[in-house]
Order: sequence, then structure tokens, then C-alpha cells
Amino acid sequence: MSDEPVEHYFSASPAGDFVARDIAVRLGGHDLTLETAGGVFSPDHVDAGTEALLRIVPALSEDVANVLDLGCGWGPIALTMALEAPQAHVWAVDVNERALELTRRNAGRAGCANVTAATPEAVPGDVMFSAIWSNPPIRVGKTELHAMLETWLPRLVSGGEGYFVVAKHLGADSLYSWMRTAFATTHTVTKGDHYKGFRVIEVRAN
Repeated sequence: MSDEPVEHYFSASPAGDFVARDIAVRLGGHDLTLETAGGVFSPDHVDAGTEALLRIVPALSEDVANVLDLGCGWGPIALTMALEAPQAHVWAVDVNERALELTRRNAGRAGCANVTAATPEAVPGDVMFSAIWSNPPIRVGKTELHAMLETWLPRLVSGGEGYFVVAKHLGADSLYSWMRTAFATTHTVTKGDHYKGFRVIEVRAN
């Protein structure tokens, strides 16, 4: 997790001036120069949780349609999805308007015309997802986090898969247990691989 206070990157309008700067990263097998700024999650680098997720998730199949990056930040997960599956429509969702603007700019820089960065409310209610990849904002608290998952997991198509990375010391096991109970009749929830202190929770819609 970033050391920035939660309210900076989990608010619609972060405090501080929007001063963009370049960052060199490698995503989806591509070396990219992207933009980042203060007031978003992990503004200086691809954080360790996202790195773990991207190492562990299987590649998107060629038949996926709509896919979701839940809590996109400046866009590393969404851009990886877009580069891996150029035929897919990638929805990059965040409540932070600065994060969404950066994701839009970065999609342009990466040549990913298949990315739509939007607030949760702006995603049409009839859009269903073949895959959800997420480094969820654990520090917002259980109530907010559970509400997010209860909103988006039902929007996986049958057979669709979700991958959620959580630091072990920030409650990966407790979130896994809650998800198994909360979605017992609709989804299959399993413990996926782990990497450098992070666990990926895998979810498949029945």
C-alpha cells in the first residue's frame, strides 16, 4: 500500500494541485512512459500488490468482451488488460477523478483505445464482465469494501472470473472467509497463489 492517507486517493477530488509527471513502467510486455501525480494510489511506481496480481492472474482469453479494473488508480491494471486483450472493452473504475484523468491520458499514451475510465455510477447497469481484476482499497474499511464487492461481483457473467489481491497482514484470510460466506450460493471462492506477502483471492461466477 502507498503511504499516502486514504482520503487522498479514495476521495472524488484529492487535495493538492494536479501536477503530472512521467513514470517509466513495463506493463503487458511493453515498456511505457506514463503519467502519474500526487493524490492517487501509489503515484511513484507500480505497487507491490498490483505487481503480485499481474504476476499471478492468467492471461485474458481471446473471447472476453467487457472486463473491469476495480479501483484503477493511474491505470496499470487496466492498461495491462487492454494490451493483453485488444478486442476487449476495458472498464477502469475509480471514485477519484484525478485517477480517472490519468488513466485516460495513459491509455492514450499506450495506444489503448479500448479503455473507458469512469466513476462507478457511470458504468451502464446492463454491462456484465468476463473478468474483474482488482487491487482493492482495503484501508477504506470492511463496510465500504464489502459494499464494493457486493455491487460488482454479481456482474460477472456465468463462468466469469475475478482476481483480488490483498496483503496477508491486511486481512487476506478474513476477506477470503467473508467472500466464501457472502457469495456461497452464487460464486466459487478459492485461495489463489501468493507472492511477496500478497494473496490473490479467486472468484468464479456459477
